[in-house]
Amino acid sequence: MSVNNVIVVSDLHCGCRLGLCPPRIHMDGGGTYEQGAVQRLTWQWWNEFWDEWVPRVTRGEDYAVVVNGDAVDGAHHNSKSQISQNFADQHNIAMTILRPIVEKCQGRFYMVRGTEAHVGQGAENEERLAQALGAVQNRAGEHTFYEIWMKVGHGVAHFSHHIGSTGRAAYETSALMAELMEMYVEASKWREIPPDIVVRSHRHRHIKVEVPTENIYGTVFTTPGWQGKTGYVMKIPGGRTQRAQMGGALIRCGDEELYTRHFTRSLPRPPVEVIE
Repeated sequence: MSVNNVIVVSDLHCGCRLGLCPPRIHMDGGGTYEQGAVQRLTWQWWNEFWDEWVPRVTRGEDYAVVVNGDAVDGAHHNSKSQISQNFADQHNIAMTILRPIVEKCQGRFYMVRGTEAHVGQGAENEERLAQALGAVQNRAGEHTFYEIWMKVGHGVAHFSHHIGSTGRAAYETSALMAELMEMYVEASKWREIPPDIVVRSHRHRHIKVEVPTENIYGTVFTTPGWQGKTGYVMKIPGGRTQRAQMGGALIRCGDEELYTRHFTRSLPRPPVEVIE
């Protein structure tokens, strides 16, 4: 019997100086690292999300968890924004953060493979992390998935990490609508039932599109991340002008339909500089 609640988070980027990080961590070689200002605020939201929001929206019921890609930051794009480029350090940060989550969901814990620039070729670093956490295995015996079709109550949700992005706010929903329509077309071609809810990540921004269907609504949404704006983001049109978003989502099967709820927080913009 499937559960009626699924919690989704993504893009933790553990190991980045602007990614999710506990207050104090021990590093390979005996050193320590303490949170920066962005990480302190993000860590407060992470605890609010799991300790207050999740129990409330799931109504205290059992739930599964999907980490929808990019759990670690890796050593990418010649960047220097990492706490450490030693994967052992990044692995330990992610383990410290995610081990309690595995316990909260009683082992109903799934991991989707993210971007290879972050998680290694073939998602090797994410797979190693998922193995250590005891994540649910796919049919091939791997602990990470490129995509997940998941039964939620009487409906079905589809999870995968990647989706197109845009530098213009006016077109932020375009790739979502295209993704949903492509899944409807593919299901129609093979006379299969399409998913009720489609979940994507990668953008670090939340937005949702709903379309009317026989089952009330078909839904596609993207998840926010848990990382502040790096120098790489500041080069991207749209990225440099938008606030970083943190949060996650609930997919829940109610009495009649699948529906979603969303927890989204935004880092404040920099203060205005006053010249005296």
